[in-house]
Amino acid sequence: MSASDLLVLGVFATVYLGMILGGLPRLYLDRTGVALLGAIAIVGFGVMTPEQAAQAVHLPTILLLFSFMVISAQMRLGGFYGWVTRRVAALALGPAALLAAIIAVAALLSAVFSNDIVCLAVAPLLADACLRRGLDPVPYLLALACAANIGSAATLIGNPQNMLIGQQLMLDFGTYLAEAALPVGLGLLALWALLALSLRGSATPPAAAPTAPAADDEPAFDRWQTAKGLAVALVLVAVFLWTDWPQDVAALSGAGLLLLSQRFHSSKVMGLIDWELLILFIGLFIVNAALAQTGLTAQGVEWLAAAGIRLGEPMPLFAGTLLLANLVSNVPAVMLLLPVAQGAHAGPTLALVSTLAGNLLIVGSIANIIVVDAARRRGIVIDWQRHARTGVPVTLATLAITAGWLAWRHAG
Repeated sequence: MSASDLLVLGVFATVYLGMILGGLPRLYLDRTGVALLGAIAIVGFGVMTPEQAAQAVHLPTILLLFSFMVISAQMRLGGFYGWVTRRVAALALGPAALLAAIIAVAALLSAVFSNDIVCLAVAPLLADACLRRGLDPVPYLLALACAANIGSAATLIGNPQNMLIGQQLMLDFGTYLAEAALPVGLGLLALWALLALSLRGSATPPAAAPTAPAADDEPAFDRWQTAKGLAVALVLVAVFLWTDWPQDVAALSGAGLLLLSQRFHSSKVMGLIDWELLILFIGLFIVNAALAQTGLTAQGVEWLAAAGIRLGEPMPLFAGTLLLANLVSNVPAVMLLLPVAQGAHAGPTLALVSTLAGNLLIVGSIANIIVVDAARRRGIVIDWQRHARTGVPVTLATLAITAGWLAWRHAG
């Protein structure tokens, strides 16, 4: 092994240690900072030229992700998420039926507008609405987080890792939707059933009164701006389903139309873009490409195959995705496994398992962290044990459903 290969291996190991720990000890770096630092090291030490590093970034994925961030920003600035949350929370339904409505709405929105954005906009309003109705908000907030994760698995635009998988494996949007619909639908039913049991005898808020809610800074509902965002989103879904127009180009065109606004300054929209996530993607693209360039990735895959573990086969890929998604988080896990993803089963397996695994623990998904933080600001405590009492059985149930479905669909 050459000195250059050892350097790349060291950078790669450091970056993925940061993915596991959420940063590096004694340094004020989060996962994004670690990935960026790794990419800088690859270029700075001359392993790749800046041009080679730029070519390592999968631009269609970055453009698709950015475009849907713009669309989600439009929906948030138009007050759409707040309007939907208030309408659902005001429905004259019993606790179990209200829970079903929240799960259905969260899943549907997340399938199109991204689970993280939906949870960020909906969680504070949902917590306040539950408290006003005299309901314990915890089951409903957990329903929001879990349903957003499960629902986002239904499409190739529901979350960042699915966008990456769809773009790099060139999956057909409609074919994937048909494949994912049943396990996602059954998973949502399982989520409702498990949480409905917890509602018995807990229809009142906790004894400790929550602190005063933070000021509701959700924008007022704007019918025209919401209609624009919805129209662009629906047209894009139709384009993805029934045309062969490149998805990144179509989405970027839609985002460009929304930026032509007399109501929202472009700086407001840009302020809602998750630039850190985009930088995380870019950094990991460069670090992973540098490792692949050394040949060490291929050697590792061959070594595992010689030991009887063929990562590209259905069961090893399922297990590897589940393990890595909970170890380094879903986006880095998917990036590591994409080079061995081959066959009709690979795309659905990576997309479904990496997303559903996020419900296991609070740290498994950004959506979970967003909901827990929103609850904490309202004085509502959802610690890791409370989350795990819901997240673990939900994850096991949804993964069991998915495993059975994929085994049946891709038997032989």
